[in-house]
Amino acid sequence: MRKTWVNYRRGLGGRDEEFSFSDRARVVRWHVIRGMRIVRSCIGPALAVPMIIALISMLNVGLVQAQSKNIAFGFTNLPKGTRVVVMPTDIELFSISGGGVAEPKADWTEAAARHFKAALVKKQDSLGVQLSHLNDLDADDLSDINALHAAVARAIALHHFGTSAFNLPTKDGKLDWSMGDSVKVIKEKTGADYALFSWVRDSYASGERVASMVVLTLLGVRGMQGGSQAGYASLVDLNTGAVLWFNRILRRTGDLREEGKAAETLDTLLENFPVTK
Repeated sequence: MRKTWVNYRRGLGGRDEEFSFSDRARVVRWHVIRGMRIVRSCIGPALAVPMIIALISMLNVGLVQAQSKNIAFGFTNLPKGTRVVVMPTDIELFSISGGGVAEPKADWTEAAARHFKAALVKKQDSLGVQLSHLNDLDADDLSDINALHAAVARAIALHHFGTSAFNLPTKDGKLDWSMGDSVKVIKEKTGADYALFSWVRDSYASGERVASMVVLTLLGVRGMQGGSQAGYASLVDLNTGAVLWFNRILRRTGDLREEGKAAETLDTLLENFPVTK
């Protein structure tokens, strides 16, 4: 798709540069309008009307498809130097017992939270934004908003990134979700225009679990699972509450208990984060 749009620009103006999303929309609309006039002149107004309606529908579908699934419709990039407040990562690690019970591990969770925050600080320059972090008091005061994000993120993961059976017709395939006015208090406390939310759960098979998996495999029983890693990240506009960017991970690899591997998880979670211009 990217090459197609660059070549398209060369054909129109002879310039070798890429389109922004709004540029693409304007050019497509221009050609559709031109096509409408040609159709009307050739087949007359009566037959032209239904064909024009069909063209408009195709235009809307095309524009939605051109936009990344991770980006809200119409959103392109962040201004360079944008202030983004990093909300405390909602993170928890578990050990999977031999019987398959997920047991919370406080020491693992504490280490993972520390590694995750350190990785975010190191990643600030590559993101091109000014990151700030909440103090402990503000973090406690805003814990309910973090919980709200978890609920919204689960809904996005299911209805936007899940199977088509769970798609919501009213969303029309767009990343069209909001946390509402509740996030405005974050702007009042920090002065930031955007907030980066993250939610991560990681689990690891205990020694007993691994032994059970080996024995059952030898007996021909398959499908017994070990640990897994799941996570969500969202960029939210603090003026409107709109979720502008969203990403998720769901895999059986990764280890947040180690600093280097925690940084790899963060890189994966923030893949395709909106560029700054």
